[in-house]
Amino acid sequence: MMRTYHCFWLLFWASQPHQSFLTPLSKRTSGFPEKEKVLVLSGNSRQDLHRSKRSWMWNQFFLLEEYTGTDYQYVGKLHSDQDKGDGSLKYILSGDGAGDLFIINENTGDIQATKRLDREEKPVYILRAQAVNRRTGRPVEPESEFIIKIHDINDNEPMFTKDVYNASIPEMSDVGTFVVQVTATDADDPTYGNSAKVVYSILQGQPYFSVESETGIIKTALLNMDRENREQYQVVIQAKDMGGQMGGLSGTTTVNITLTDVNDNPPRFPQSTYQFRVPESMPLDSPVGRIKANDADVDENAEIEYSITEGDGYDMFGITTDKDTQEGIITVKKALDFENKNLYILKVEAANTHVDPRFLYLGPFKDSATVRIQVEDVDEPPVFSRPAYIMEVKEDVPINSVIGTVTAQDPDAARNPVKYSVDRHTDMDRIFNINSGNGSIFTSKPLDRETLLWHNITVIAAEINNPKQSSRVPVFIKVLDVNDNAPEFAMFYETFVCENAKAEQLIQTLSAVDKDDSYNGHQFSFSLAPEAASSSNFTLQDNRDNTAGIFTRKTRYNRHETSTYFLPVVISDNDYPIQSSTETVTIRVCACDHRGKMLSCNAEALIHPTGLSTGALIAILLCIIILLGK
Repeated sequence: MMRTYHCFWLLFWASQPHQSFLTPLSKRTSGFPEKEKVLVLSGNSRQDLHRSKRSWMWNQFFLLEEYTGTDYQYVGKLHSDQDKGDGSLKYILSGDGAGDLFIINENTGDIQATKRLDREEKPVYILRAQAVNRRTGRPVEPESEFIIKIHDINDNEPMFTKDVYNASIPEMSDVGTFVVQVTATDADDPTYGNSAKVVYSILQGQPYFSVESETGIIKTALLNMDRENREQYQVVIQAKDMGGQMGGLSGTTTVNITLTDVNDNPPRFPQSTYQFRVPESMPLDSPVGRIKANDADVDENAEIEYSITEGDGYDMFGITTDKDTQEGIITVKKALDFENKNLYILKVEAANTHVDPRFLYLGPFKDSATVRIQVEDVDEPPVFSRPAYIMEVKEDVPINSVIGTVTAQDPDAARNPVKYSVDRHTDMDRIFNINSGNGSIFTSKPLDRETLLWHNITVIAAEINNPKQSSRVPVFIKVLDVNDNAPEFAMFYETFVCENAKAEQLIQTLSAVDKDDSYNGHQFSFSLAPEAASSSNFTLQDNRDNTAGIFTRKTRYNRHETSTYFLPVVISDNDYPIQSSTETVTIRVCACDHRGKMLSCNAEALIHPTGLSTGALIAILLCIIILLGK
């Protein structure tokens, strides 16, 4: 069977300045074709649709964006070889934008764009074209798909990623130091022409900074930019498309650049000499005055440490740094005395604490100034010759005896006379007094070392013409011992002797004490009183170690004859003058067993040191045992 072939021609017409043209799928044309390009499809009379074989196929064309004409933009013409011009065929367009953006004359096949197209919104439209029998509505050609690609024009200026950039670099940076990189993007097609090729340039900020045209990197362009001269810079960078050529679109951004501080300025005193006046009565650690060295740097680069390097007041004054104001505060370290020295000259140094080695070539980062301090005279109270006085006096001195002298004088040039007095709050018993004219201290009552060893009094010295100007001094008076107390028994001695005692039996050991002080230790001697030495029933033996023993002189004692003996003992010391006393030892006669254990004495029981008799103690003990046994 002979098969009839028909062709479906898609005609594209191009005219400047609003061009549209068709290209092969495998190749992009440059320029605009002068002849219509045809997309050929084949079919048969039985309307079996078959695609004819061909080596290439026109199914893509370009349409310029942003059409500004008043009429619709002509795209091209759709034509079938079965169209006899009798109106029996109808052309149909479907796909992206068909009937809205793109319309077709169903009689002639002319395609037009009804609106301005923006490649940045949609770069490609895919449509389908078909010729159908107007009467039956059946296709006379197979449906053909083609592409409308929106051709870019340079309608977008470069846009920076930020409206304003902020950056900082250290002052005094080398030329070529990186500052910041700016970036601009262009919405145009980067694959077509130079519409999206961006070049950077600097509009404002020269000669201080430069920008790399391709990367947008901003660098320093001037040597030794000094923050102290200028801290802020505003740089304007332009990004221009079309490779920077004339006619390209451009955008700008602002870059605010701040120079940060480095320590490139040493401290400097604004004057070479400072003068201060200070009263001689100023307390220690009080401020004399403040000095300040100026430093053009900021923050830690402007931190200063002050010191006194030399001068005749090197040890009299100190200096510290006020961390908030960076001032040097001069203070008093030692007490001032106008009469001794009234002028001090110091050399003060101010030095940076954080020195940058890179800038040492600029010179030493320190400065010095002279400080003159004038000490002013004030009316001062009298000054004692000593901070405290220690005096000694024997306890047996007569009343009104002078024991020592205190001395005070007015340190001022006037040398006003001084009067003395005793602070009676420190001598309530008025044991001492003082001569108001010469400061001699004397006794006004007897002293007793054994009652009070030390007396601590305060003496007041006041100017006669101005009693408010007064000072005080402590006086420590030690009372020295004299041998005015006789030794005595260390305790009350009451002992017993058994009726069956043997001769020369030790019944009691004695010891003594003395209230007086002894530098070499006490040495006591013991003896029986003369009236008991020959007739006593007992003997006494001095042990030469400040103790003595009482011994029986006979064998057997009878308590019924004599129940109690009172033995007088003489105790003497060896100091000068020798003091002695007579003490009595009470000895009771008691019945004892063969071992010498006391059984009973006379009706009067022995009194124990506790104040209870032996019998009472035994009775109490028996009661406790009975109670515990219940």
